[in-house]
Amino acid sequence: MSNAETGDRDLIGYGANPPDPRWPGGARLAVNFVVNFEEGSEASIPDGDKESEWGLTEYGAVNPGVPGRDLAAEGMFAFGTRVGFWRIRRLFAEHGWPLTVFGCALALERNPPAVAAIKEAGWDVCCHGWRWEKHYLMDEETERARIARAVASLQATMGERPLGWYCRSGPGVNTRRLLVEEGGFLYDSDAYDDELPYWTTVGEKQHLVVPYSLTNNDTKFGRGTFSTGDDFFHFCRDAFDMMYQEGATQPKMMSIGLHQRLIGHPGRAAGLQRLMGHIAKFSGVWVTRRIDIAQHWAATHPAPLAGGGSD
Repeated sequence: MSNAETGDRDLIGYGANPPDPRWPGGARLAVNFVVNFEEGSEASIPDGDKESEWGLTEYGAVNPGVPGRDLAAEGMFAFGTRVGFWRIRRLFAEHGWPLTVFGCALALERNPPAVAAIKEAGWDVCCHGWRWEKHYLMDEETERARIARAVASLQATMGERPLGWYCRSGPGVNTRRLLVEEGGFLYDSDAYDDELPYWTTVGEKQHLVVPYSLTNNDTKFGRGTFSTGDDFFHFCRDAFDMMYQEGATQPKMMSIGLHQRLIGHPGRAAGLQRLMGHIAKFSGVWVTRRIDIAQHWAATHPAPLAGGGSD
């Protein structure tokens, strides 16, 4: 079936013959851990919103229906930055591993100690919006303004502009075009459709996509799919083992998504700790930042010429 028959969707991708990413050191698998830093940017009545945000909290998938200000939900979010962030930081420091922060600009503005720790650790920040809000609900002008505000905020807070972008709950129909229009983004991660980066055409420009994953992701705690730390560990361990095995002939990248207010609790963090210990046993694994993957891909597999396909 051609793209003409499916609109602008690409249902074929690399197919049976994906390119060799040629990861540094001949690694069989690139692993990128992502921690979502959203707490402090979610909807809240003190910030002028109509109700409190409850998504990805201990409430699970059921709206608690609390009228007015939900102080319990606010506390669950606050745990993420008061405690969860620091537990995750300790685990990664023990391994000497980097990770990527999907950072909401307002959340980082409000947490100078975490910003200092992120800088000290050398983690990269991929912009997760100005606030933790759904871009697919915005009109074009509102979204354009939000992107600009987020970039300016992160430039001031982190000392450098973000080179990557990731929306909450998926992008809107204008998002990628607006990112390319803004002009400073190397890549976006608003895709769940592959295990390797790829180039896509936006207008007359080539734009890099570094796919993310809601599969190897602790959001399954918030939705009731995972109950224990072992659930997370077993699922992600099996994914890692299969991809590592496949990497002998077809190296790929594995994204693992974390949320401070979810995996940051001790009973869940124990599963993350086991997963990290398991991965550490293997050679030929590149545990790296998302920006490093994007820059490596752009250098090793440059954007195709106009009219060409993916390499």
